[in-house]
Amino acid sequence: MRIVFIGTGAIGVPALRMLREEYYLVAVVTQPDRPAGREQKLTMPPIKAALAGSPLPVLQPARIKSEETIAQLRALAPDVIVVVAYGQILPRAVLQIPTIACLNLHASLLPRWRGAAPIQAAIAAGDQETGMTVMFMDEGLDTGDILLQRTIEVARDDTGGSLHGRLAEIAPVALSDALALLKKGKGPRVPQDSARATYAPKLEREHGQIDWTESAEVIERKIRAFNPWPGAFTTVRHRQRKRTLKVFGAAIVPEDHPGLVCKTGNGALELLEVQLEGSRRMTAEEFLRGHPLLTLSS
Repeated sequence: MRIVFIGTGAIGVPALRMLREEYYLVAVVTQPDRPAGREQKLTMPPIKAALAGSPLPVLQPARIKSEETIAQLRALAPDVIVVVAYGQILPRAVLQIPTIACLNLHASLLPRWRGAAPIQAAIAAGDQETGMTVMFMDEGLDTGDILLQRTIEVARDDTGGSLHGRLAEIAPVALSDALALLKKGKGPRVPQDSARATYAPKLEREHGQIDWTESAEVIERKIRAFNPWPGAFTTVRHRQRKRTLKVFGAAIVPEDHPGLVCKTGNGALELLEVQLEGSRRMTAEEFLRGHPLLTLSS
């Protein structure tokens, strides 16, 4: 099978490596290089970086629905297109190019958590399991028929980063199993039950602001879910001015527990690792030694 891989995010790198080693990968499509970091240095997307030194053709169109890009994809004559965390909606003209299927790997057990941020959503909601879904793509938002799913448990201490890493590692296994079924002509198509669908929209930095009226349980899950992106934070009053305090970890504790403890809408949270605006990341114990007088600010 001639395969074209379309993806941008790091979660697709293990699947890409598997395709290079075990299948006939003819080209890769990813997003353009973009400025990143404080210095706004032009940076390759993770998928392109993973191909450093490879002779494999890499296409980086600004818009995948452009006529030029569609013509390039048709010229590659793929049997299968594999899409993982690309960041653009594929038009019908692209979906119709492969002779066998256009597959998408989505980091949830669809129809739960359709959308851009399924990993964070699963942790924030307290889901006990999640997984990787391989589906036949259609023009909807993660609405295509399911080919197969692989399930993993959500650990009690999982962060968005740790769960992202574990899902990335099972992606090549799920994809390999799916391609084997297609090769045999036995790929099932199970329609999704849209009545059970939930959505995980794209996260922006402001979504990480902690709402202290929520329960300690909900806030603790969100702190883990939003680590590393978009990052949980609150505002504190320090030396007569408001400053941002990033929060990287927390634990549910009694309200009289010693330490950097914050009262919530229901229960209390001890902040375990923080970073005050303009300072380095540190443990709560280190932080309290230098900032004994600190109040939350709305």
